[in-house]
Amino acid sequence: QVMLQESGPGLVKPSQTLSLTCTVSGGSITAEHYAWIWIRKPPGKGLEWMGGIASDGTTFYSTSLKSRTSISRDTSKNQFSLQLTSVTSEDTAMYYCTRDRWHEVENAPVGRYDYWGQGTRVTVSS
Repeated sequence: QVMLQESGPGLVKPSQTLSLTCTVSGGSITAEHYAWIWIRKPPGKGLEWMGGIASDGTTFYSTSLKSRTSISRDTSKNQFSLQLTSVTSEDTAMYYCTRDRWHEVENAPVGRYDYWGQGTRVTVSS
């Protein structure tokens, strides 16, 4: 089975960069038909799709976060990462990595998340 595990600092200071890594096992991040996604949930709010990376390395981002977000990968480690710059308290959330299906014909993620990491809590505070 596919397993995903988020890792990174649980506390980030305002104005700094949030950096998280998702380690994937049981499946390759370069495998066709899938994409790898970051989603977060602030306290008291719903899930927010942040962006992701496809099997060929193509990245895509939420419009609202694009200016501050960068998603990358290390295929040798079967990992993909999230960087969110200039963080504020509004970025405090549970952060999840998840696997999505990839629509080959439309060349876009599907929005069907079959495997999730357990999530990691990130607090932005001084």
